[in-house]
Amino acid sequence: MSHNKAILIWLSMATTVLFISGFTRSLSSKDVPAGKNLVWSDEFDYAGLPDAKKWSYDLGNGCPSNCGWGNNELQFYTDKDSRNARVENGHLIIEAHKTDESKKPFTSARLLSKNQGDWKYGYIEVRAKLPAGKGLWPAAWMLPTDWAYGNWPASGEIDIMEFVGYLPDTIYGTVHTESYNTLKGNQINKGIYVNDLSSEFHTYGIDWTEHEITFLFDKKPYLTFKNEHKTYSEWPFDQKFHILLNMAVGGNWGGKMGIDHSIFPQKYFIDYVRVYQH
Repeated sequence: MSHNKAILIWLSMATTVLFISGFTRSLSSKDVPAGKNLVWSDEFDYAGLPDAKKWSYDLGNGCPSNCGWGNNELQFYTDKDSRNARVENGHLIIEAHKTDESKKPFTSARLLSKNQGDWKYGYIEVRAKLPAGKGLWPAAWMLPTDWAYGNWPASGEIDIMEFVGYLPDTIYGTVHTESYNTLKGNQINKGIYVNDLSSEFHTYGIDWTEHEITFLFDKKPYLTFKNEHKTYSEWPFDQKFHILLNMAVGGNWGGKMGIDHSIFPQKYFIDYVRVYQH
């Protein structure tokens, strides 16, 4: 084997190079989960609005009108507004503002990959630095693309990461189904203590297979939800899901201890989103 050929083979084994908008970012072999291939990602190696080929927006107040997305949230989600969602310095920034200009007292953004990034099973990672302050509710999560089993919670929800500002040192991973959900008070979830969520980037992930969903923090598992192999009521996760990134303000959980109006604007930084499959 020639020396040059040996080098090329070593490089192909050790590194995956992403070509995005004229930029490159290399993934070393230690960053790629064993036995899996990168199938979709946004490295945010560009500037301006989020990539329209990967992200769209949920808009307004939610529901038919003014219901706070079913959670009594107080933000108004905007459309392609760089004040609320933009890419700069290698990060997606979702920024919440206090405002008198909308139908709600705050504006923010809710991005989704629906019909542009949808998967059945996968190892999914979101690396992020969280905002700080009472009343904030940022998340990285997943919803079904086709709602095959009916409206929420029948078709399921996977919360890769949720954070509420009045608990500044805790993040949560959660699963909702028809059998296990917040309406019944028996949702499957777990919180873990971390003392630098708003000052450092961390990696939030799930490893989702036909048998279980494992939640990971900085690549270490902390919660596993197993498929009971009964009905969709326990396991609706045999359908395609997509990713959502958002920062709510207030709401049933985020606003449980009130809102500190002095903290705004607040930024939620996302370094990358990566999806791997076998």
